[in-house]
Amino acid sequence: MSLPHVYLKQNVLAEPLFNQWYAWPGLIAPASAAMFIANSHLKIMQSFVSAPQVHVAALKNPAMRGAPFIHYDANRVPEIKALIEKTSKEQAHKLELAAAIRTLTELLDNEATGFSLESLYAKVPDELRGYVELSYDVSNHPSIRFIEGLLYKSRYYDTSSQSISLSEVNNDDRPFVLSSPQLEDDGHLHLRTPFNNPALDELFKMRTAPQPIGYITELLGVNAADAERFNEFFTTEASPPTQRYTGENVRIRYFGHACLLFETKNVSILTDPVVSYAYPGSSERYSFADLPDAIDYVVITHTHQDHCMFETLLQLRHKIKHIIVPKNSGDGLVDPSLKLVLRTIGFENVSEIDELESIEVPGGFITGLPFLGEHADLNIRTKLAYLIKLAGKSVLCAADSNNIEPRLYQHIQQITGNVDIVFLGMECEGAPLSWLYGPLLTKPLARKMDQSRRLDGSDCRKGLELIDCLKPTQVYVYAMGQEPWLTYLTALQYTEQSKPIVESDKLVAACRERQLVADRLFGCREI
Repeated sequence: MSLPHVYLKQNVLAEPLFNQWYAWPGLIAPASAAMFIANSHLKIMQSFVSAPQVHVAALKNPAMRGAPFIHYDANRVPEIKALIEKTSKEQAHKLELAAAIRTLTELLDNEATGFSLESLYAKVPDELRGYVELSYDVSNHPSIRFIEGLLYKSRYYDTSSQSISLSEVNNDDRPFVLSSPQLEDDGHLHLRTPFNNPALDELFKMRTAPQPIGYITELLGVNAADAERFNEFFTTEASPPTQRYTGENVRIRYFGHACLLFETKNVSILTDPVVSYAYPGSSERYSFADLPDAIDYVVITHTHQDHCMFETLLQLRHKIKHIIVPKNSGDGLVDPSLKLVLRTIGFENVSEIDELESIEVPGGFITGLPFLGEHADLNIRTKLAYLIKLAGKSVLCAADSNNIEPRLYQHIQQITGNVDIVFLGMECEGAPLSWLYGPLLTKPLARKMDQSRRLDGSDCRKGLELIDCLKPTQVYVYAMGQEPWLTYLTALQYTEQSKPIVESDKLVAACRERQLVADRLFGCREI
């Protein structure tokens, strides 16, 4: 008698974890991962152990949701203490790497005075010998280039700290994931598996293609003690069938935040994949079930966790034929190679493109465009806006681009001409530099400097200058992180008085006065 075939439930949440912390690109690249362990994860956990009630009290204030406070009650202190000990022991080599990065930075500050750097190689800490190149810029400021390809092949990259946490999600109330490790409890099942494990593709295929439960249990190596809990994530109820778009025009579907699905009868393109799960009683949205069986191209604008989101990408890996990412600068600490990150965790056919480079696709092309701002004035090249042209229609996906220099788009317009549709991010009151990049800084940054350097997008004035230059007929504000099912990642909780809401309302109104179709997107929309 054959075993029944089962489907992975549509509301099964799959969180990728690194040392039990929510994984994103900064925790894969070896140099940046070492700095986050040393300067963020351990410090947050040590703070919780020292004063758990401070963390509990802080998170009673909704405004503190994205701050570095652990969301567990004080009775979890023993588990956090055990995780500190485990991390300190198992990641000792990465802690040594983080210390070596600080030491080398101090060495360059003190001894790289414009003369030849050759003699300093002998003083490079042993942990970094052969993994870095020292150089000056044209103003004689010294810098470190990490040879990332070698670091991935060294002891500083291993997959033993990677896992996937499975649970069921039934509402939008997920805690903020970047400031707390995930402790094991009855609600979560941790699969000890590297992200590049092909068995994960077989698991996520089961959302639409059923298999016997024994097939996936054996493939993933689920132990007997976890089998009963693992079985609860599956159902015999068939998933809704996917429908391929066969229309003559371009269909654009907004999946939330900066995620757009472009479809013609010949090609599908997905930008910055962030996809919701399906569960009853939630606000209207698209989910995994609304995606096609195959996604020809995924394009990623930049490496921030709400644009290059492993939680979604790993679940779509089996569908994705090509990934397009911005060309990297080669820095490796604040700007790790996204191509290397994605290839390392199991994605094939990852291509870098530079500014004004194009990739031909059936019925059109995808062109990378310059992306200014939103990175707190750090020298980060791994960022692009994209011009997508399909079936004679041109669409600018500008995500978090901040139009701080309007002449940039004047130059672009002379090359590309006008566009039909603009998607523009307007999170214009972004967090300070330290919120995301603080653990990577090797020198203290004055508070006033930190507050002046923001992770922000365009306001109304800047957005209108871009629109008046490119003369679209449709304008949509997106990438606002407004969706309630995204607050676990963005920690954004807007009111009508919030600057991004006020500024985007002004922009939409001004566009409508210009007789343009304009709106701020929320939830889901078909265009």
